[in-house]
Amino acid sequence: MENDPPETEEEPEGLREKKRRETLQRIADTGLRLFVANGFEATTLDAIAEAAGISRRTIFYYFKSKEEILLTWQRGVPEIIRTAVLQESTDQPPLDAVCNAFLKLAAAYSSEHMIVVDRLMRSTEQLVAAKHAKYVLQEQALFEALCQMWPQAKRRNGLRIVAMASIGAMRLAIEAWVEAGGKQPIEKYLREAFAALKSEI
Repeated sequence: MENDPPETEEEPEGLREKKRRETLQRIADTGLRLFVANGFEATTLDAIAEAAGISRRTIFYYFKSKEEILLTWQRGVPEIIRTAVLQESTDQPPLDAVCNAFLKLAAAYSSEHMIVVDRLMRSTEQLVAAKHAKYVLQEQALFEALCQMWPQAKRRNGLRIVAMASIGAMRLAIEAWVEAGGKQPIEKYLREAFAALKSEI
């Protein structure tokens, strides 16, 4: 097992960073596999370290807790949303731009993986709180992207509402999809959620 953080001063910076990314991903992959097999609460950091072939000390070099290991799978989502929305055309209403961006993102993700992570995120109160916090960050990223696309100051309040409502629609779509076991494409649930939103406003 590794007893020290994987980076050493003798290694070139590029190699150190590559090893760091690989070790972080190995811990995250191992953690997710054990969380699914044994349950989140029953999985210990020692078990993750042993299965990943590293020391407990090395885990703490990358993560402070089991929650952080699981949350790694949510890392970067706000930026992914921001980038996807900015690729949409402004020749459509903001709500349609967001819906289309979400549909394209959904098509690129593994259904089985998304369901597993979402169910794990509901398994403890602390993870549920973290799940809600991530939606706040996604909403802010979405709002910033919309303001970049439609920079008129008078539209900011409206765009804020679009961001809030869109994240809400996405949440409902994901929840319905997970509850149904992912038997149908998540795009179906996204379209239905956004259609319901548009019909009400």
